Amino acid sequence: MGSDAPAQESNVGVRRRGSTLRRWLGENPLGLLLSAPYMLFVIVVFLIPFGFGIWMSVHDFYFTAPGVEVPHPFVGFENFATVLGDPVVHQAFGNLLIFLVINVPLTVVLGLLLSSGLDAVVHWKGFFRISYYVPYVTASVATLAVWIFLFNGNGVVNSMLGSLAPDPSWLANPALIMPLIAVYVTWKNLGFYILLYLAALQNVPNELHEAAQLDGAGRWQRFRSVTLPAVRPVTSLVVLLSIITTGQIFTEPYLLTGGGPNGASMTPALLMYQQGIQQGKPDIAAAIGMILVIAVMIVSLVSRRITEGRTR
Repeated sequence: MGSDAPAQESNVGVRRRGSTLRRWLGENPLGLLLSAPYMLFVIVVFLIPFGFGIWMSVHDFYFTAPGVEVPHPFVGFENFATVLGDPVVHQAFGNLLIFLVINVPLTVVLGLLLSSGLDAVVHWKGFFRISYYVPYVTASVATLAVWIFLFNGNGVVNSMLGSLAPDPSWLANPALIMPLIAVYVTWKNLGFYILLYLAALQNVPNELHEAAQLDGAGRWQRFRSVTLPAVRPVTSLVVLLSIITTGQIFTEPYLLTGGGPNGASMTPALLMYQQGIQQGKPDIAAAIGMILVIAVMIVSLVSRRITEGRTR
């Protein structure tokens, strides 16, 4: 009996070490090994620059020539105070809110309706899928050139509207430029979200629709009681991705108007570029970026609770 006690204690120690390793490595360490390159990519490309951005936002930082060492004193929240007191920043975030209010509902509604129609198509389904997806994979420079051709002062849209054309024209109208950019981004990205919804719709069992139809449910009632609950996780994902896309809006206002007219299409991302690169104030740009990240996170969390029905 006495000789068995050390062996039992050794076995207990081995089991404890094994359970500790499983907690750190998971049940399948090979999965951790295979995901390690991507984890390294995230650390190098995202986490390190993000941490450096936080550091810049609380220091007096500016770019210098290579090899030149200069002090960067800690300034605390001074950069944030400068940003929060700047009316240009207020306007940029206000423009972003206009974009968000138009783009997200439009993306969800059109994505769900068009995917439902595409799911019901019997013939040419592959052709329609590709047609919807082409704008998403086309370079923004090319598609924006088409929109400039359509909506400039002498463009196709104004020629069709005639005397009903807005004055000033679409791209020079402060009241219309941000909604126009929101509609453009919705149109360009819609194909991706349609495919997400279509994948979810094709996983809905036909028996549910047949049972609802036998119970006397009409087409709208079946859509509301069967389709909408089935695609709720995808809707949550679509809303989340749309919000993240909203925070990243840069290319469209930069190429269409450069942030004009009079800052009506200025966005935080474009303002960060102007402050950090063009005006040489990377610390101010970093402070704008940190505020943008916090705002996107808050809006994303609220939208997730709403779309997943977690609010009380």
